[in-house]
Amino acid sequence: MPVFPEEPEIHESLPGPGVPFPRESDAQAPATAPTTVVAPVPVPGPRPAPPRPAPPRAARPGPPQLIPKPGPAPRRPASAEPRVEVQRIAATSAQAVERADEAVDLLLESGRNPGDILVLTVGEAHPWQQHELSFGEERYWAQLAEGGDVFYADAALTRPVRREVVVLVVNGGPSARAAEAYAKALDRATALLVVCGDAGPVAKGATGATPGRPVKS
Repeated sequence: MPVFPEEPEIHESLPGPGVPFPRESDAQAPATAPTTVVAPVPVPGPRPAPPRPAPPRAARPGPPQLIPKPGPAPRRPASAEPRVEVQRIAATSAQAVERADEAVDLLLESGRNPGDILVLTVGEAHPWQQHELSFGEERYWAQLAEGGDVFYADAALTRPVRREVVVLVVNGGPSARAAEAYAKALDRATALLVVCGDAGPVAKGATGATPGRPVKS
């Protein structure tokens, strides 16, 4: 039986012919190549809302403001107040009614409206007043409320009546009553007071009082 020579053992660790021996650095290299780790790209989320402004602080209440008390209303100068013109017609007690009728006629001719004239008698009632009262007091006072005609009344009239022109007839009575009637008549007139007779502080003993012609003020 023939004897075959033993085949040399081939070690896998030894490179074959034509294969270079591995370097020591290669032996130390890791078996697998290192992988590059890529950081994940963050996905943009919703943009944050701008910060909300803080609510304003409440102002501290200061001391209460003192409201000044209203002072007295300024008085108008005397020159700004409407002045009533006073015209005097000289007449005795017996002539006063006649002079007053003439004055009323002149006032109407000069353009005055009948409803703007008030005739007041100090003594006996004027004939026109007596005539109107003959129809009853209700009709008499209704004429005053209507204001469409000359109104005749007693100087002691208590109703609040004011008209542009007042004719005061001093046809009797004591001087004290005439002076009181003058003051009331002056207060009732808004533009002109015609005094027929002797009444008022200036009229007593005054000169120059003549049967003048009343004119529009």
